[in-house]
Amino acid sequence: MNDEENIKKAEKIRNGDIRTATRLIRNIENNVPGAKSTIKHLFPFTGKAHVVGLTGAPGAGKSTLIDSFISQYRKKDKKIGALLVDPTSPFTGGAILGDRVRLQRHAEDPDVFVRSLATRGALGGLSKAAGDAIHVMDAMGKDVILVETVGTGQQEVEIMNHVHTVIVVLVPGMGDEVQAIKAGILEVADVFVINKADRNGTGKLYRELMHMLDMADSFPGGWRPPIIQIGDMFEKEGFGKSIEELLENVQGHYENLVEKELLGDRIRRKAVVELNEALQSSILAPILETLIADGEMDTMVDKLLKKKSDPYSCAEEIAKKYLKKP
Repeated sequence: MNDEENIKKAEKIRNGDIRTATRLIRNIENNVPGAKSTIKHLFPFTGKAHVVGLTGAPGAGKSTLIDSFISQYRKKDKKIGALLVDPTSPFTGGAILGDRVRLQRHAEDPDVFVRSLATRGALGGLSKAAGDAIHVMDAMGKDVILVETVGTGQQEVEIMNHVHTVIVVLVPGMGDEVQAIKAGILEVADVFVINKADRNGTGKLYRELMHMLDMADSFPGGWRPPIIQIGDMFEKEGFGKSIEELLENVQGHYENLVEKELLGDRIRRKAVVELNEALQSSILAPILETLIADGEMDTMVDKLLKKKSDPYSCAEEIAKKYLKKP
């Protein structure tokens, strides 16, 4: 594919062409040659959307919250992108992609773009294609991009590298409240949500979170993460008010980042992560593919198993050969 075709694709996406955007994200996810070239032409038009991430244990109700978020944002005439990451089967390599089914009621809205991704073995509950997918939605002119992680325990903190605001969703009585806090979630959370707060144990979980926050020495920009309780979704009035309160705090956090000049730090952190990923894709991945294709990888593994070499010596040998490192 020549550069002119990539430019045309980028223009279609910038004009809101969902079909072209969906195809590009799929091609990036499948590592189709040339797909990333289109991203090069989209990148200058990114950086305008507020990217909001939701993380938490499986079954915490993240997808239901996103569904409600979209409805509330649309009432405010906001254009929304939603990126929903589903776990990949370790046996078939496939993913259920059930989140897309849950959000079907927004399918006919031209200002809502919902896309599911499979983790494909990526740690951190995020697909490796997530960063580029966010850029695609951003270039399409989405005002808010919602990113849901698969919920994989201690690696969930990776989401902080891709979004501006992190919402941590917890549910009372699941038995993993303290583990979630210990996993580093406290450090990345900008807003806490106690979902399904009509359950027993809500008060205990709330007190635990308050205690952990009270122990913190300080908060960046003076923003102490609020704790929002959201009850039964079938009690429409109370549920709606809770969602509105949550969105007000999400917006409040973003405004705090801008006011305290901290938004640039998060954008820079995201850029560093993306550069590292791009370097791995452009340098490390081709080397690994060559090693596997030539049989060198198997040869080195055999050396390790027979203790004739060690991982560091093998790595140094590869660096000398492919990177001309002295």
